[in-house]
Amino acid sequence: MLAALVAASFFPTMASAQSPKPAPKPAPKAGPSRPAQAPRPADIDKNGVLILVRSTLLALDQANKTGNYTVLRDLGAPGFQTNTAARLAEIFAYQRNQNLDLSGVAVLEPQLSMLPQIESTGMMHMAGFFPSVPTQIRFELLYAPVQGQWKLFGLSVSLGSSAPVAPSDAPAPSAAEQPKGGTGLRTSKPKT
Repeated sequence: MLAALVAASFFPTMASAQSPKPAPKPAPKAGPSRPAQAPRPADIDKNGVLILVRSTLLALDQANKTGNYTVLRDLGAPGFQTNTAARLAEIFAYQRNQNLDLSGVAVLEPQLSMLPQIESTGMMHMAGFFPSVPTQIRFELLYAPVQGQWKLFGLSVSLGSSAPVAPSDAPAPSAAEQPKGGTGLRTSKPKT
């Protein structure tokens, strides 16, 4: 399940469509079981993606600026609407208090790191970022089909640095510390 996560400086805040408890599973039938369906590409064009991403993030931005989350809530799928406006205000309080401005998404072009795909649940899932400087706005979105339209079911928004990360300055391990059969090369960890 995709939780709606909003973070400024990587402090997570959660909002999600709340899932009802699953119904008890019936006893397995004899025969082969059906494997989980793999995600498939969504049938949506670039303009449709832009509309969904921008309208969702601008609705979140306006809700954070006004402290009124009713429109964001009402734009969502029925599963997202299980969150009250008051609950969404609690969830996004940190981001709102930090005065995070997402309005740049209106003019910037999002870069998708996960093309829109239809999950086995029938929901459309996508992820990406807005290449703003000095910080990037990263997002992950989940939409449910409702009466022929994609409605928000879950979102994740965070900020990250757009600057390249330099390799670690740590010295290479000595020959005694290197694993046998290895090349002596090691991966560097990004500085945080």
